Amino acid sequence: MSFSLKTKNELARIISHERCCQLAEFAALIRMDGTVQISAYRRVSLSVTTENAAVARKIFKLAKELFNMKTEILMYRKNRLKKNNVYSIRIPPQPQVGKVLQLLGLMDESLRWRTHAQDLFPHELVEKPCCKRAYLRGAFLGGGSVNNPEGTYHLEIITHSKFHAQTIARLMHDYDLKAKISERKNWYVVYLKESEQIVNCLNILGAHQALFAFENTRIMKEMRNQVNRLVNCETANLNKTVNAAVRQLEAINVIESTIGLHRLSPGLKQVAELRLAHPDISLKELGEMASPPIGKSGVSHRMRKLENLAHKLRP
Repeated sequence: MSFSLKTKNELARIISHERCCQLAEFAALIRMDGTVQISAYRRVSLSVTTENAAVARKIFKLAKELFNMKTEILMYRKNRLKKNNVYSIRIPPQPQVGKVLQLLGLMDESLRWRTHAQDLFPHELVEKPCCKRAYLRGAFLGGGSVNNPEGTYHLEIITHSKFHAQTIARLMHDYDLKAKISERKNWYVVYLKESEQIVNCLNILGAHQALFAFENTRIMKEMRNQVNRLVNCETANLNKTVNAAVRQLEAINVIESTIGLHRLSPGLKQVAELRLAHPDISLKELGEMASPPIGKSGVSHRMRKLENLAHKLRP
């Protein structure tokens, strides 16, 4: 089961005790995945489609508890690609459907269709902070996803309406979530990229188990990355030390085979002999073995002199 699916299953189990929050979440689910159907006799019905069984059960439960509506659930399988189960929650024509459409801002109090209703939003639904969280939770259940934190950090909610995307982003901004909007084909995507922002969003939605799993994975991932950086740094330093030692040994061998080490000054001769005797130790350790001991910079200075001399002696 994907991390996104686990998160949705957790959120789908949350049923608020407050009616106002239930209304806000139900409204978000209908706006995200709902379709209004009008028959020849102007009888209005609603249908909501989802691939998540837990979300389908939640929509069914909220429709019953909020409006006591007769509701049906149909299931069928996709014919293409993954062939997932698809759940269609159908609310047949009945008086309560008009109340739902009023709630969504699609109809006025006289049950007349509003002009440009898709660009209207009933802000009274999200006056309270708890209702804002509930609406965002419904929007995520209806069209959201979150990447496994092992990979790229990304949380998004997609909607067909630019106005609705802007509304969702504004609600996120109320919680200091730096949501951005992009266009993907015929959809608008409200998304977060930063790990801390995603953690805060999961907390606001109420996905606490997903939050802890995300944080644990993020911490382990950052620890692994830090260890890898340290190992890479140590490896780079070791390679640098080995390459320098090989270069120094080559220079000393050139001097020994041409003029001989006995022609060197006592200080250079001592460092050259120590390097020949201990080819794999650091400059600091070489300096500590000298008599009298010398610092790393002193050893490095003498090694450069040996390399310069060898360069002149090479044919």
